[in-house]
Formats: sequence, C-alpha cells, structure tokens
Amino acid sequence: MTYTRGIGVNRAQFLLQTIQVFFVGLIIGMERNVLPAMSHRFGVDSHAFLYLASFVISFGLVKGALNFVAGGLSDRIGRKRVMFLGWLAGIPIPLMIFFAPNWWWIIAANVFLGVNQAFTWTMTVTSQIDLANGHQRGLAVGINEAVGYIAVGLAGLGTGYLAVLYGPRWALLGFGLVVIALALLLLLRVQDTIHWVHAEHAQNQRASGVTESSLRASAWATFLRVSFRDSTYRALCQGGVANKIADTLVWMLFPVFFRLHGLGVVSIGWITGVYAMVWGLGQFGTGHLADRIGRRPPILAGFALLSLGLAGTALVDRFDAWIATAATMGLGMALLYPNLIAAMSDVAPPLERGRILGTYRYWRDTGYAIGGLVLGLAAQWADKILPTIWLTAAIVALSGLWIALAVDETHPRNLSASRTTA
Repeated sequence: MTYTRGIGVNRAQFLLQTIQVFFVGLIIGMERNVLPAMSHRFGVDSHAFLYLASFVISFGLVKGALNFVAGGLSDRIGRKRVMFLGWLAGIPIPLMIFFAPNWWWIIAANVFLGVNQAFTWTMTVTSQIDLANGHQRGLAVGINEAVGYIAVGLAGLGTGYLAVLYGPRWALLGFGLVVIALALLLLLRVQDTIHWVHAEHAQNQRASGVTESSLRASAWATFLRVSFRDSTYRALCQGGVANKIADTLVWMLFPVFFRLHGLGVVSIGWITGVYAMVWGLGQFGTGHLADRIGRRPPILAGFALLSLGLAGTALVDRFDAWIATAATMGLGMALLYPNLIAAMSDVAPPLERGRILGTYRYWRDTGYAIGGLVLGLAAQWADKILPTIWLTAAIVALSGLWIALAVDETHPRNLSASRTTA
C-alpha cells in the first residue's frame, strides 16, 4: 500500500481523527465549569484556593509527564494503540466523580483524566500531522485544536445545564460514559498513521542521504535538547507553559471568581464556553493563516491579545463585558496555540516527531501543574482571586516577549513556491 501524505488524499482518516479529538475535548470540557463552580458540594471551602487547585495540579503533572511518554511510545508501538490505552484510562473518571465522598476523589479522578488526555489528544494531533503534507501542518493542527476546544466549550456549557437539571454527579456520569463508549466504537475504524511516518522518512532519506541511526537520539537526549539546549525549542516550550497557566486560571479560578460576583453556573458556563469556542472556531483559520504568512506573526499577536483579555477581565464587572474579554482571550489562544506546535513540527525530523512533540507537550501541559501551584498559592496568600488575574496577564506578556526575541520564523513564506499540493 502507498502511504501518500496530504489532507485531501487522506480525508477519510483525517475526518476520523477529527471526530476522535471532538470526543477528547468533551471529556475534559465536562469538568471545566461544573466542578470548580460546585466544588463546595464536595467539601471545598470557598477560600481554600490551594486545595481547589490540587485537582488541576494532579491533572497537569500526570498529563505533562505522559505526553512525553506517549510521544516516544507511539513511535515504537504506533499511534492507535496508545490512543486505545488513553480511552481505557478515561472510564474511571465519571465513575469516581459520581461516587466521590470528598474532593480527594476528584483529585484522583483527574490523575486518570491526565492519562486519558495525554494519550488521546497527543495521538490525534500527532496522527493528523503524520497524514498532512509539510505545508499543511498549521492547517492540520488548527483543525485538531479547533474541534477539540469547540468540544471543550460545548461540554462546559452543556454539562452546566445538565448539572442544574440533574445535579453534577449524574450529569457528569451519564455524559462521560456515553462519550467514552462512542469514542471506543469509532476507534475501530481508525488506521495507525505510523505507516505514513515511515514512508515520509524513507522519502526524506532518499532526498538527503540522512540515515535512520543518525536521527535516533535517546529519549533523554531529545528531552534535554528540546527543553534546554536549543534556543528555539526552549522558547516555544516556555510559551506552551505560559498559555497553560492562563488556561489554568480559566479552568480553576474563573468559575469561583464569577460565582463570588453573583453569577450562576449557567452564566459562568457561557463565559468559559465563549472563551473555549472562540479559541476553537478561530483555529480553523489561524493554523492555515500561519501556513501562508509564517508562524511568528500569529503567535506574537496571540500572546498580546491573551494578555489584553486577561487584563480586561480584571478591569470590568459586568456579564456582557466578561463575555467580550473571554472572546478576546479565546482569539488570542486561537492565534498562538496551534502555531506553537506547528512551529515545533516545522523543525522536527519525522522519526523524532513523536518524541519532540511529546517533550513540547510535556512542558506545555505541566503548565497546568505550575499554574495550579503558583495561582493557588497567590490566591491563598492574597485571600482573593483578582491579583492572580493580573499575575497571569504579566506572565503571558513576558512569555510573548521571550518568543519575539528568541525565535526566528520556522516556516517562511519564501518556501511556498517550492511546496507541492496534496
């Protein structure tokens, strides 16, 4: 069988991976509004910010570490098997939330959520990059992240309504089990994209004379190079950490912040849902935009808008104004999020792509744990949430400045004439 790259020629498999990531987004999205807003029902005091943050910290530590594991593991055993393991790990999540006698069970459930998200979301985006041509990577990542975060927003809003009608436990139990069952059924139709990787490598090897052994560094050597030694990789990794610190604020503290301002769970769901859905919908265009104009302009604009939206949230105090600032933050995320990983993909050799993207995703999603710890401690020390919003805005602005100073264009427009179309 000939494994030709290109979204068009592989549209059936690309679509199956897109539906998979929609289910992945539904699983993480079902938590993001209901659990923080209703954490008092699980025994969390309204000002116990660090205790509240612990469920995001557990998720971030596990997901970050297993992103790295997933990348290397998928290079050895294939993408589909890793994705299957991720869906199996998702089964305990709604069950543990349903039976949880206290918040510690939620923390434990989020360990399984970290495994689920690391293995499934990492594999969908890696698989879609595998299927796409070199000049389509921004588009592939944009579609993946767009559909995933549209699902996050829809799930946050939908489970908010379900929680009002049926209570948080029953809402998350039914929602979660149905989504996981559908995802496992769909996985039967998915082909493993590792075959496309080997075909791409063989093509590159013929063109350049580079041998496989020269590309095969140890996992630890890859981790050190991507994390610390290469200035481009290093800057992109810290950008991933910073945007996840911002997302931690939205997930962990925004629901509590808005609840303390008198909003109900449905109104909170609209604010966080608009943020996630603008983020998601915007990525349909922002990844493709970066394929045309380069990665740097949308990445830098994204960091600026995200910081601006955070500052705006701190300055206003009305529901309609918070909807507007949430949309601004979502647009910033849409610009920066898919293009950070696309930039990593631009400079990653095919046979190392899984591990290099896994290292990036390790740092990016460890940002949840870093954000949970830093923001939880800051909120606990100040005994209020507002300072953490300003702190996050500053972190995001400085991160964008770091990338502006350290990262050259990884996908310049002047290469476009030599690219082929799928």
